[in-house]
Amino acid sequence: MAVQGPTLRDVQASSNTASSPFFVWREFVWGAVAGAFGEGMMHPVDTIKTRIQSQAIISGSQFQNQKNILQMVRALWVADGLKGFYRGITPGITGSLATGATYFGIIESTKKWIEESHPGLSGHLAHFIAGAAGDTLGSFVYVPCEVIKQRMQVQGTRTSWSSVSMKDSISLKPGMQMYGYYTGIFQAGCSIWKEQGLKGLYAGYWSTLARDVPFAGLMVMSYEALKDVTEYGKQRWIPNPKYHVNGSLEGLLLGGLAGGFSAYLTTPLDVIKTRLQVQGSTARYNGWFDAIRTVWMTEGIKGMFRGSVPRIAWYIPASALTFMAVEFLRDHFNDGQNNDNSQKVANLSIDKKGSYLQKVV
Repeated sequence: MAVQGPTLRDVQASSNTASSPFFVWREFVWGAVAGAFGEGMMHPVDTIKTRIQSQAIISGSQFQNQKNILQMVRALWVADGLKGFYRGITPGITGSLATGATYFGIIESTKKWIEESHPGLSGHLAHFIAGAAGDTLGSFVYVPCEVIKQRMQVQGTRTSWSSVSMKDSISLKPGMQMYGYYTGIFQAGCSIWKEQGLKGLYAGYWSTLARDVPFAGLMVMSYEALKDVTEYGKQRWIPNPKYHVNGSLEGLLLGGLAGGFSAYLTTPLDVIKTRLQVQGSTARYNGWFDAIRTVWMTEGIKGMFRGSVPRIAWYIPASALTFMAVEFLRDHFNDGQNNDNSQKVANLSIDKKGSYLQKVV
């Protein structure tokens, strides 16, 4: 069989999609499980990243005096102990369930739709669009969870929050709190709704999309590109079918590379999103563009990339674990379906554009 354009795995995935109405449904489930798994494992690192990025709002200190990673870890441990690192994990996992489900579910269905209806957009561009579309749909659930999660992360324990929330630097008026202490996801959601309405729950929504749409597109495109390179390498250097590269291990390595690369490029957008969501009703920044201008003018390029190391340190293993989990679930729970279609795939070849399937005569 001669294969040009899309790799064998793309043909197999398309055949699976066409032959089973449950294929996309399974992708939603696998994505949800994988997303929650990655978030749960890496939440402490995300807490450090959030605290580093929000120091200018919470402490009111000048950027020259802000804590680095090790200083922040030590300060959080001394103030809140192990519990502080896991504050906000419930809304974090809840948001990741929704995002992971839509991310992988929409990716597969969108990729197939683009390849069938707009063959000229197939390939890496289709992967970028699919990733962006999946993350955009998940944002309706993810953003409120992100707002709650990040505010709980910067609060720490009740004692820690009480020691800083009365400072004039984060108050509208002397003696007025930034916002009350959140005891859980539901209490936090009700409190934000009562104080700020829907606008509060979706604080930083557009900045979230500005960060996540390019990030999601870049990560999927990078992952699929790395998969193509890997497939080419396996066909050239490991032609013997007896040797097989474990799909979960492949997902672990390639997912980590794709996640770290995409995370670094979108760090400035993440800084702006975090500050808009954490500031609450203090309104230090009057919108997305004002936040960019203020951070750039007061903190420079260093401020725009603040928290890039913990962000990358979070996304490399989180993305690796997420893609590993998805590949593992696909390999172990779609085996029967893959076997049913193995004969069909063996009888298929791709034209140069990779947009039409042709039977080999």
